[in-house]
Amino acid sequence: MAKRLVVLGGGESGVGTAILGKKKGYEVFVSDFGKIKESYKEVLALNKLDWEEGKHTEALILNANVVMKSPGIPDKSPIVKLLEEKGVPVISEIEFAAQFTTATTIGITGSNGKTTTTMLTYHVLKQAGLNVGLAGNIGKSFAWQVADDKHDAYVLELSSFQLDGIVNYKPHIAVITNISPDHLDRYEYNYELYIAAKFRITKNQTEDDYLIYDADDEAITKWLKQNTVKAKKIPFSLSGNNKEGVYIEQNTILSNINEEEFKMPINELSLEGNHNVKNAMATSAIAKLMRVRKQTIRESLSDFQGVEHRLEKVLKIQNVQYINDSKATNTNATFFALDSMTTPTVWIVGGVDKGNDYDELMQLVNEKVKAIICLGVDNQKIINAFGNVVDVMVETTSMSEAVKIAQKIAEKGDTVLLSPACASFDLFENYEDRGRQFKAAVQNL
Repeated sequence: MAKRLVVLGGGESGVGTAILGKKKGYEVFVSDFGKIKESYKEVLALNKLDWEEGKHTEALILNANVVMKSPGIPDKSPIVKLLEEKGVPVISEIEFAAQFTTATTIGITGSNGKTTTTMLTYHVLKQAGLNVGLAGNIGKSFAWQVADDKHDAYVLELSSFQLDGIVNYKPHIAVITNISPDHLDRYEYNYELYIAAKFRITKNQTEDDYLIYDADDEAITKWLKQNTVKAKKIPFSLSGNNKEGVYIEQNTILSNINEEEFKMPINELSLEGNHNVKNAMATSAIAKLMRVRKQTIRESLSDFQGVEHRLEKVLKIQNVQYINDSKATNTNATFFALDSMTTPTVWIVGGVDKGNDYDELMQLVNEKVKAIICLGVDNQKIINAFGNVVDVMVETTSMSEAVKIAQKIAEKGDTVLLSPACASFDLFENYEDRGRQFKAAVQNL
């Protein structure tokens, strides 16, 4: 009897897992409580895979030997609860696929910076001629790529939801870029549970593996004091007090990994801002561990083009710079964005709040923001937080309206910044959709 694999969620990770499962001899069934996109239905049909949408039929799911749950489905959803009661293992795509590849994996997590660090690492390793895949939270499904079996190494962007479903998986190189309160709605509003989820990335690592982390980050350093990690630890820090791992001296990134000195002047990095210096430090450590030549690392860090929807310069119109930072879905990400503003800023903010504390932005808003444009169904919390701090506060319910008002308020030399600090699901499909609508609205001005 073939083992039965049930896949919950018919998106990119679900379809990829189904394809890999079938290839490995499982009897596969895909079940999506919502709608499955037409393009994915075609793939399922081509691969002769059974599926359903708009429901979870218990009789077809509870008889599974193993269940792969897409990261977007919460642990407390009824079908997942039923599976747990029956003792059926519920795992993530990463956990399922990892057992079928011998490739080296680099796992990158963190509340912010993980996408940039992942893309930057992928860029460096590709420039170095490595046969490398990009997966996890971005790109093509990891399971799908493992099914096609083309890569010697993978750079994986891992969210806490993906790490929740890990049992045996371990990356050879793990990175934790930083930790700040995010997605607390999925962790019973308990920050400690969220921190623990991030550290699952290192739980199966051995002495032969590596953990790269931000030594300036309070939550990370506290956790490391209280828990033991088997992996070799490589800290990175801007403070310059610590000469371990990767550090800064005289505006230069320095490290001594694999007994070889690496140097990179900060002003040669293509990405601006302290948070990007940290992303570059983490990337350089990975590249050194992967034996990439120093020259290649330096070139790649200086010609990297950045990530869409992350402090992306859209256009300058009448000497006003429009910046798309739609990927800022929490206050910590928006903190970085506001912190890097050098001109008076018209700030477009709002959406679905995941338990934000706006106090941490107060000083920056005071200092940099001349007007706030709220873009959400319910903006009350933002109005309460900043109503007395800025002179102009406007509520809008569409992107084109928000951008038109921003144009009216902004004067020569100002910046219009979309950095929502919230999820996008009240008015948009996802943060990409939100960012694209912003760019389209700016181009139509």
